[in-house]
Amino acid sequence: MGAEVKREIQGVAIRAMLRADAAKVARILEEAPEAANWSQESLQELTNSTSGVTLVSEADGEISGFLVGRQVGEEAEILNLGVAQARRRRGDGRALLKAALDEFAARGVSRVFLEVRESNEAGIAFYTKHGFAKTGRRTNYYRDPVEAAVLMEKKLGG
Repeated sequence: MGAEVKREIQGVAIRAMLRADAAKVARILEEAPEAANWSQESLQELTNSTSGVTLVSEADGEISGFLVGRQVGEEAEILNLGVAQARRRRGDGRALLKAALDEFAARGVSRVFLEVRESNEAGIAFYTKHGFAKTGRRTNYYRDPVEAAVLMEKKLGG
């Protein structure tokens, strides 16, 4: 999805993340302790990746959420997803996930993976609702606080 392309998914505006969006995305991360906390510089670098999918959602002209993923061959991984507190449970996360899954499917990806903090029950329920299944657990995967990760997978296509 090109940087200038904006599309509506289930009533939410989605577009590619730009380097200039990194500061606003970093602020969303500050509101989301359940998401992986990345630096503004790391976010900027991700926008240049040809194997990556970096998306933002917009509401009222402001960035309301983001998703970062990457593809390796026929597999992909959702690396981070966050939505501003004021926009949670309004469809932004669902639209970002759908846009990423559509992009991965168009690229020939057959399976998408992710990890979620074990205590993030809302996140696990969200991904389960969207067709991801638990496939394992990684002990002591997260820091601050130390916590296990629940591994999840979704198969794409036929």
